[in-house]
Amino acid sequence: MTLPIYLDYHATTPVDPRVVEAMLPYFTREFGNAASRTHAFGWAARDAVEEARARVADLVGAAANEIVFTSGATESDNLAVRGIAGASRDGGSHIITCVSEHTAVLDTCRAVERQGTRVTYLPVRPDGRVDPDAVAAAIGPDTVLVSVMAANNEIGVLQPVAEIGAVARARGVLFHTDAAQAVGHVRLDVEDVQADLVSMSAHKMYGPKGVGALYVRRRRPRVPLVEQMSGGGHERGMRSGTLNVPAIVGFGAAAALCAAEMSAEAERVRALRDRLHRQLCDRLDDVRVNGSMTHRLPNNLNLSFARLEGESLLMAIDDIAVSSGAACTSASRDPSHVLMALGLGEDLARASIRFGLGRWTTDEDIDYVVQKVASVVGRLREMSPLRTAGVDA
Repeated sequence: MTLPIYLDYHATTPVDPRVVEAMLPYFTREFGNAASRTHAFGWAARDAVEEARARVADLVGAAANEIVFTSGATESDNLAVRGIAGASRDGGSHIITCVSEHTAVLDTCRAVERQGTRVTYLPVRPDGRVDPDAVAAAIGPDTVLVSVMAANNEIGVLQPVAEIGAVARARGVLFHTDAAQAVGHVRLDVEDVQADLVSMSAHKMYGPKGVGALYVRRRRPRVPLVEQMSGGGHERGMRSGTLNVPAIVGFGAAAALCAAEMSAEAERVRALRDRLHRQLCDRLDDVRVNGSMTHRLPNNLNLSFARLEGESLLMAIDDIAVSSGAACTSASRDPSHVLMALGLGEDLARASIRFGLGRWTTDEDIDYVVQKVASVVGRLREMSPLRTAGVDA
């Protein structure tokens, strides 16, 4: 075991050494521009990109020509939401999403609202899941898109995307899911969930930062998108810009590894996650699990520790890399919008920790984390002005 211990795999993952090895030639020897059509350097780069495209497509059950490479899931979310809103301005102007989405979706929905698109923000149940019947009830004649994430980035809850996709398809509405936290960790097939648009990110699945993809269905139905980046017509006109070939190659390598190893890896980290949960609850009282444990990513555990101040807890376990919410909003002093959506009070939301396990988490890591967190929580509770409050504070 080496300190500090990294348990923030939802924020980002280390690049697998096998992925790095696949990428290295494309920084030096195979450095061509994939858009260069007149010489061998460009052809080699193009071939590498297309192989990676096929690997990413295989991971989600798509056709290779339905994968559009982007800079990451945030750009993919923007392309999906803005692209559909822009393409359907004349024929419909209503989007449905939910209150616990990633800010990449929520902020983009607010942006298209300012441009005249109507957006419905559905609540979630206390377990963090959206009710598919609520989606059906919200669909109207002007609805053009439903956007519900596959797995929540804070509480790890798996949404009923297959049921939501079926509702959307039956009503002739496009369905987008931000699957950045799900792809590579749990099985997600675009046909099974009837998704029309799926956002992905390489650095959430042991690939490099700065590259992602958007699955865009091409048949039954063919999804209309207005491009958000112009200048060259790259990626079939959906996303212009010189392709980051080394990163795309890395994305493809990471996707292939996940396809081969995902099931065994999920079983291993789920066992570690459950041991972490069980042992912390054995040693501490007033510990609350946030979100469904039945419908959850195998590597996620989000806990609230009543009767203490969350910031003090994070500072006291500085040799364990965890977070109190999403990495993209970690500078905010506001309590997590996801936890507030579950009905937690501000004090309890602020006293919450997200544990994200991953490929290199060990038994020894879990033993140390249990001992350290239990000891620190006990000590801080003795000192806390909140020590008399209950678990539902």
